Amino acid sequence: MVRSSFAALTAAAFMLLAVGAAAGHTGQHGPLTGHLLGPGAWGNLQFVSKLRVHDAEPDVIADLTIFKNYAFISRWGGSDCAGPETGGQNSPDGGAYVVDISNLASPREVGFIATSQDTLVGEGMQALTITTSSFSGDVLVMNHEQCGKNGKGGFSLWNISNPLKPVKLAEHAGDVTTAGVHNTPHDKNQYHSAFAWQAGDRAYLVASDDDEAVDVDIFDITNPKKPTLASETDLNKYDVSQPELALTDSFLHDMVVKRFGNRFIMLASYWDGGYVLLDVTNPASPVFLSDTDYPAIDPEVRTSSPEGNGHQGEFTLDSRFAITTDEDFSPFRLNVITADGSFRGAPGTQTSIAQAAAVDGTTTWVGRACPGDPAVPAAPTGPGKQIAVVERGLCFFEDKAQSVLAAGGYEAMIIVNREGADACTGVFTPSLAAAIPTIFVGRDTGFRMFNIPYNQAACADATAEQAPIAIGTAGDPVLDVSSQFDGWGYVHLYGVDVDASSGTLTSLDTFAIPEATNPAYAEGFGALSVHEVATDKTDASRAYLSYYSGGIRSMQIQCSKPNDRGTCRLVEVGGYLDPLGNNFWGIETFTRGGATYVAGSDMDYGMWILKRTP
Repeated sequence: MVRSSFAALTAAAFMLLAVGAAAGHTGQHGPLTGHLLGPGAWGNLQFVSKLRVHDAEPDVIADLTIFKNYAFISRWGGSDCAGPETGGQNSPDGGAYVVDISNLASPREVGFIATSQDTLVGEGMQALTITTSSFSGDVLVMNHEQCGKNGKGGFSLWNISNPLKPVKLAEHAGDVTTAGVHNTPHDKNQYHSAFAWQAGDRAYLVASDDDEAVDVDIFDITNPKKPTLASETDLNKYDVSQPELALTDSFLHDMVVKRFGNRFIMLASYWDGGYVLLDVTNPASPVFLSDTDYPAIDPEVRTSSPEGNGHQGEFTLDSRFAITTDEDFSPFRLNVITADGSFRGAPGTQTSIAQAAAVDGTTTWVGRACPGDPAVPAAPTGPGKQIAVVERGLCFFEDKAQSVLAAGGYEAMIIVNREGADACTGVFTPSLAAAIPTIFVGRDTGFRMFNIPYNQAACADATAEQAPIAIGTAGDPVLDVSSQFDGWGYVHLYGVDVDASSGTLTSLDTFAIPEATNPAYAEGFGALSVHEVATDKTDASRAYLSYYSGGIRSMQIQCSKPNDRGTCRLVEVGGYLDPLGNNFWGIETFTRGGATYVAGSDMDYGMWILKRTP
């Protein structure tokens, strides 16, 4: 990790500013247990304006896109999917805020494009002009994920040629099969992200299928009123995962497509599978080119193995480089130790590392523990602590915890991941508030604790199957839980080489903000993981990062030998972090009057606009 002397000085300033940030504060983020606070803008970024959306609450906002004189901001509607009727803070109904940015100093919210009930819009917000023999106009792309019993999946397309009067083109289009079988009823699979592009007289869209292993879904949207499925691909068949490093949670998360000469190349962020180059010149028959591998030792926190988590990426303006982001919400890796060995885990959002480390005792399988499921049995009597082991799926984590607490006698809870291409061996931090220490483990770990054979392929292809373990079954006791600091998410710089028949990515550098690799900032300062990157539209050497509570960071690719790409590094040259803190999800660049601007979506507030100075 290389930083200029300027970046080192600003990093030292942040260390001082963050000292008092652990106490809760109110304001643009509501009551918080802790947040990293900043000095505003520094380096080559200058504050222009900010906009608070009319119904701003914690976790309401997701991604954004800038198109002509408007911004379109995703309404995520609450990360826990729990609206007011179920005890959550936010309504789980999503959509897009329409914001007039013709006057950058004074943006105005001028409309809202609503989704169906219980339907979210996350990372699939994009606007582009499509001109084909079937359609000519400006189109807004939205992905959809379900968040409640009435939620709908798929993607939607809107004609925004007049942003004040958007016209629906297609709603909830998408794949209706899971593992080759038609969904019953014919619900569309849900998509975490979507990206569209035009190729000659045709237009296409790729979406990341959450519901099956064949998750690279490409659609022909030449007529955006009638999207048709062109192809489906599972990149795992190309052995992109690294089981020798326990990196087996491999699925499509995000993607972009760019033209290289006569070829169209997709950069697919495939989580533990790394970053994949796919030739989609013929979208009906994508061609695998190459993928990246993670090194045996994490390049930022050199005392641990890598976590994977390939999240999102973009090509630079000149296509010589790709900058990508690994997302990681848990700076500690838990090791759950039983008689069979040590297994990876993650603490719940309400569980401190000290509380997790105190979890040990007898385990009992209690099923999904959802409303309407068989009741969670009371904890067995006997010496030592009693641990309820529940299965992820169907209901909120909070519902499961409350069922366990109502049963009585349990002093901790272990959540075992569900089946599905986006789950199985994956380990992440579950969000809940119940006062019971909680640890999340992979499905393979849960099966092993109860001596049940585990099959990864079968798990990835399944959709709603519960584990074959009888409620009340005793499992292997947890002997101990240890923790290891492994940092928050960070950024990669790759060299890109695409010719007439091949394409490769060469690892050149990584970058993390200093707090992300410092154990002192592991708890009490908000999430310090990187989320997304946006490359500059006028300068091939520049890019910008949304770093959740770490703010927005302005980056430059600096090469000690201009003609030797191996000497190129990512260097922080500026940034923005509000004195009251931020929680940035999306980031986008645009130009106005010859100048470069950066827009960031704050999950708890709305949008910030910054300007790159010389």
